[in-house]
Amino acid sequence: MLKQDKKVIKWGIIGLGNIAHKFAKDLLTIPDAELYAVASRTQEKADDFANTYQAKKAYASYEDLANDSNIDAVYIATPHVFHKENTIMCLQKGIAVLCEKPFAMNANEVEDMITCAKENNTLLMEALWTAFLPHYQFVLNEIKNETHGKLLNLKADFGFSRPFDESKRLFGKNLGGGSLLDIGIYPIFVALSTLGIPEHINADATFFENEVDASCTMTFNYKNGVEAQLKSSIKEVLPTEAIFTFEDASIKINTMFHQPSTVTITKNGVEETKDFGYTTIGYNFETIHFNDLIKSGKTESDIMTFDFSRKLIALLDEVSNIIGLKYS
Repeated sequence: MLKQDKKVIKWGIIGLGNIAHKFAKDLLTIPDAELYAVASRTQEKADDFANTYQAKKAYASYEDLANDSNIDAVYIATPHVFHKENTIMCLQKGIAVLCEKPFAMNANEVEDMITCAKENNTLLMEALWTAFLPHYQFVLNEIKNETHGKLLNLKADFGFSRPFDESKRLFGKNLGGGSLLDIGIYPIFVALSTLGIPEHINADATFFENEVDASCTMTFNYKNGVEAQLKSSIKEVLPTEAIFTFEDASIKINTMFHQPSTVTITKNGVEETKDFGYTTIGYNFETIHFNDLIKSGKTESDIMTFDFSRKLIALLDEVSNIIGLKYS
């Protein structure tokens, strides 16, 4: 067992955009992880990335990386529309897959991915890094333990402003662009992980000229009377906070709540801010968990479970239907 614990997990990365750089940078901080191979659409981009992060192999095709038998795990960071295709390709080779959020474009695609993972007895997990961050785990425990009484209300938003450019992935309808799938997933994740499935959803959206959603405002209503007000936007700067109101206090995950942040607890007019002492971008936490799953021979995470990913994509599908957002 001790020998197994010391095993270094050889990682591959498919898709070398901005998020892949962040993942690779944090991968370098993990003792039992090695960036072994990277793949892009061009050899030049793959070589540059490999040189930057000391990867041993650089491939100009995703298929070549998947055919490398030395790879234990792969991080898929391609645009949303390719997640299913890239994931299944690697699972069929017996490579453990950590696939960036959203898991796929819709519930049917997610189910195909999970089925493939089970058929090949191979680990698969959605890379929703927020779930593994210490400050978010702290808040989940406060809610679970009812430290401040019952949760009465949730407000969570995520918004920034970018000039519309249909040539960019964020605005490309053919790539699954828009606010909902790209960043709206985070407020929805907060609601799902703290309150569960709502009884009723109201949603409204604004759209760019190419029918990609620019912003989405959502209200989740629950049987116990709790309400979650959620919003995403790629044309408006929002606080990007998550605020939980309890019977006896409030907890606010401060700005950029989805990444390493601080938490402010307000009780009886007194504020206390907790700093979790982050020293990395934050992607290392999900990666360490994934490495542990591989070493334990697990094929499913006990934190980011298949059931949770199914529920998350189902909520995204439901909101899409309500606002009339279609990708095909």
